[in-house]
Amino acid sequence: MLNQRRVVIDAVNPQINGGEFFIKRIVNEIINVDAHILVDGHDVIAASVLFKHEKERKWSEARMHHVVNDEWRTTFTVTKQGFYSYKVQGWVDHALNWQHGIERKIDDNQHVKSELLEGITYIKPMLKSASKEEEQYLKYCIDCFGDEGKYEKAIVEAISLKLREIFFKYPQKDLANETQEYQVYVDRKKALFSTWYEFFPRSSSETEGQHGTFKDCVRLLPRIAEMGFDTLYFPPVHPIGEVNRKGRNNTTDAKEGDSGSAWGIGSKHGGHKDIHPQLGTVEDFKILVEKAKDLGIEVAMDYALQAAPDHPWVKSNPEWFKWRPDGTVQYAENPPKKYQDILPIYWESKDYKNLWRECLDILLYWIKDCGINVFRVDNPHTKPYYFWNWAISEVKKKHPDVIFLAEAFTKPKVMQQLAKQGYTQSYTYFTWRNTKHELIEYMTELTESDQREYMRPNFWPNTPDINPYHLQGANESKYIQRYVLAATLSSNIGIYGPVFEQQIDEAIPGKEEYYMSEKFEVKHYDWTVQNKLTSIISKVNAIRHEHEALQQTNNIKFCHIENDNLIAFYKWNDAKTDELLIIVSLEHYYMQQGTVQLPLSDLGVHEGQQITVSDLVTGSSYNWHNEWNFVELHPTLPFHIFKINK
Repeated sequence: MLNQRRVVIDAVNPQINGGEFFIKRIVNEIINVDAHILVDGHDVIAASVLFKHEKERKWSEARMHHVVNDEWRTTFTVTKQGFYSYKVQGWVDHALNWQHGIERKIDDNQHVKSELLEGITYIKPMLKSASKEEEQYLKYCIDCFGDEGKYEKAIVEAISLKLREIFFKYPQKDLANETQEYQVYVDRKKALFSTWYEFFPRSSSETEGQHGTFKDCVRLLPRIAEMGFDTLYFPPVHPIGEVNRKGRNNTTDAKEGDSGSAWGIGSKHGGHKDIHPQLGTVEDFKILVEKAKDLGIEVAMDYALQAAPDHPWVKSNPEWFKWRPDGTVQYAENPPKKYQDILPIYWESKDYKNLWRECLDILLYWIKDCGINVFRVDNPHTKPYYFWNWAISEVKKKHPDVIFLAEAFTKPKVMQQLAKQGYTQSYTYFTWRNTKHELIEYMTELTESDQREYMRPNFWPNTPDINPYHLQGANESKYIQRYVLAATLSSNIGIYGPVFEQQIDEAIPGKEEYYMSEKFEVKHYDWTVQNKLTSIISKVNAIRHEHEALQQTNNIKFCHIENDNLIAFYKWNDAKTDELLIIVSLEHYYMQQGTVQLPLSDLGVHEGQQITVSDLVTGSSYNWHNEWNFVELHPTLPFHIFKINK
């Protein structure tokens, strides 16, 4: 194909899979764009990033600047939710090229009469766009350039900064080249910064042996708010199947009165659009949602696309399940785990369109009728990727506030694909990353690869499914360490409680599973318990809400510290008005000492310049003058969150 354009644009960043998937940002976040832009010969070129919101018709423009070696860069800010498009544009800037050439000739004492006349041809097209003051100046230049008697004035203006600024302001983009359009999806702030608390509503009763209700959950809301959590996540609240119901401790022979697994959804009482009758009514649930909002808490629902053998779908839509020759359906498995109480949905059903519509309608019901805007999705990696792309896109069209958290502890590329297809947040491997090397390696992967553009990690020290080995039998210091690491490394975090803060950690021998798991029975807790761990969780959550440096994940730099049992990292907000130094001891039995190296160049300070670091937990302050500084941490309080004051 014939192409007369001379500027080449390559290696545009950020973009995912050549623009197949969108990058992600939140409202008022900055997007840094860079590209390789070059031209044949030595002409002066210019470049811009053009961007617009999906509801805008006109493109906005951010001029790019040359950095080094044909690499160009600029930024733009996204101010509204929804999709933005952006593209890179480059052109030979003939006016600036003319000015560059005539300047060199004037410096060489050459007579430039012809060049001045040529300059007039570049000035005239700008008269239409210029302001009145600029127009007067440009007409003055035209007069000087065309009158040899004003030659000395002409050469002064030809190379003037004022003329250069006008040329830059009103470029003539002849034969401009453009890249394809790329997309960025802009969410509300909660997509990037959230603090989750999970508990089973059926275990909320004050009376031992009694099934909890939504009214009991309302009683617990102030406790959750006081601890600084802004998202309350419930495992499924729907009717639980009675056929093949699981018994206590995951046994296959449920006894009378056994509550079963909340994920075995569906019974004679209804399915995914219904409430378990022992929890209350839909109206009770709506009241709970509103009471939570009054305290700054959003209720997150579990979206689990699976069915108990007695789910209404099994009779109304049998084609949504894969039947074996003997008339049964193979129950769900995730070896070595078996889920005899769950039938997997048959996604290759010929009736898939109605299946997809019903799954979408479930979401829309809870969004529109009950005010739910946050969903934790159970095992999304066992459902088709393109279904998620479609379902999430359909929801976002009319409900942009909705957030989806992918619960997929699986292969890395599978987790990444789910994020690319539209998931807002993702569970991660943090639960198992325990050593200094593991933590630094994993954070580097999340924040320095292209995952930073589309995968928002959510760090959970524990879940109902995972009782990690390092927490089994661990002391209080270890629990503090894990919470602080999650809360300072990632802007999205969560815990399963009150199991976590009460250090309930009895495990099935040899497995990362809770013994007598709450997944299979109603538990009774003393919800009034306040201990050192609850106090520290509350304080750390308050610090997170007060400091923008902890409300994002990607701005992080690990600092050298001469002790492998100590990890140190510097975090900052985009404007660098909030800068923190976090130091955590990874040893939970013994005191640890080390010297930490400050990132002086990143801080914009020099060796010998005093900075003050203030511990945001204890209130203690220290004056540091050197690049290397001594720290000491005890298991009683195994971390520092320092505010850096310069």
